Amino acid sequence: MLTLTGARAVLVDTGTERVGDVHVTAGAITAEAAPGAEILHVSGCVVTPGLVNAHHHLLQTGFRTLPGTRGVPMAQWLPTMAAAYMRAGVDGELSGAAAAAGLAESLLCGVTTVADHHLTWPGAASPEPSVAIARGTAQAAARLGARLVFVRGTARDDPEQAAASAEAVLAALVGASHGGVSADGMLQVAVGPAGVHSDGPETFRLLGEVAARHGLRRRTQANEQVDVAAAMERYGRRPLDLLEEWGWLAPDVTLAHLCALTPAEVDRVAASGASATHAPACDLPMGWGVAPVAALADRGVAVGLGTSGGGSNDAGHLLCDARLAMQVAPLVGRPLTAREVLGMATAGSASGLGRPELGHLRPGAAADLCVWDVSGVADAGVADPVAGLLWAAPGRRPRHVVVGGRVVVRDFVLQTADEADVVDALHRRLGR
Repeated sequence: MLTLTGARAVLVDTGTERVGDVHVTAGAITAEAAPGAEILHVSGCVVTPGLVNAHHHLLQTGFRTLPGTRGVPMAQWLPTMAAAYMRAGVDGELSGAAAAAGLAESLLCGVTTVADHHLTWPGAASPEPSVAIARGTAQAAARLGARLVFVRGTARDDPEQAAASAEAVLAALVGASHGGVSADGMLQVAVGPAGVHSDGPETFRLLGEVAARHGLRRRTQANEQVDVAAAMERYGRRPLDLLEEWGWLAPDVTLAHLCALTPAEVDRVAASGASATHAPACDLPMGWGVAPVAALADRGVAVGLGTSGGGSNDAGHLLCDARLAMQVAPLVGRPLTAREVLGMATAGSASGLGRPELGHLRPGAAADLCVWDVSGVADAGVADPVAGLLWAAPGRRPRHVVVGGRVVVRDFVLQTADEADVVDALHRRLGR
């Protein structure tokens, strides 16, 4: 039980702001305070919903700024990353150590939910090594107190092995209950091929069948320039043509990147009911361009925000990426307001995950929230403190972070693990 009192502003959702207290009981936002609740004084602060990172590759946290991965074509980037993974040996220990570092960073930056699109798997016929990798990531999230959406992805994997592994990962992490979400809402399983540039129709079909059997969300990457080029070379068609034919342009699907969309394809995504994830701090360094997210949003597409992984974006700082999204939007369409982009980083991302209880602070919502101190010199002269969250202080971090009613960051310090221990564990595993 918790009551936050004295906030300068509370961003309830994209269209609602107020002053006053925020009350938490039994892990949910409530209209009234609970007797005996802890009082957290937040004067001089803005309270927002916890940020939702809709597209991350947590394994890449252990492989940031690798030589040969910056300013190079995708055809060079992929084998460089793959060679690094092979040298390290991807297993449950490495996935857990990398996830712990990535999730600790996320919490310290105000991200309370992370969707981890894991694409690197052993080629074993048995699903057990894959389950160990998934379990390592899930255990790291549980230890740190972060919400995790584990996406059993594929990238040139054997289709039948990938589908069997997805079934085994689901059973091991959350059981076979319909929807793929644990009872406490802290863990979710989804499926997602890397894209038509790496996976063929059989992979999309079999993973789609797994999703249909268990009510899982489906996620894939589409319309980066490399994706368009590969689809045209291999099939003589554009990615959305293939995704629609293969049954992956639908309301339960989220499409990441979408940089190379034509106006007609924007309309096509909107008509399908699919959602989108914008990842500008990956797309720009990789040379893929800027997704037309304002056009997508104006046509009713739910747009979320993601960082992607450390191989292309070396930070898991979603608020910083939200600032970038706002700044580059006029290059491909109309400007986006700070509130629109904050909505993408919260409710928009949550919508793509099928999680209506996340991304807002209305009564009944999950009590995931951030407290941003706007009383310092970095916010001096800011007339609009909500807009100032993005326009001012690019490296801003929250003072407090709450996940499911639990304070996991207090006064800028992670409460659920020692940062130095998290760093040391990853470096030891990598031999650094």
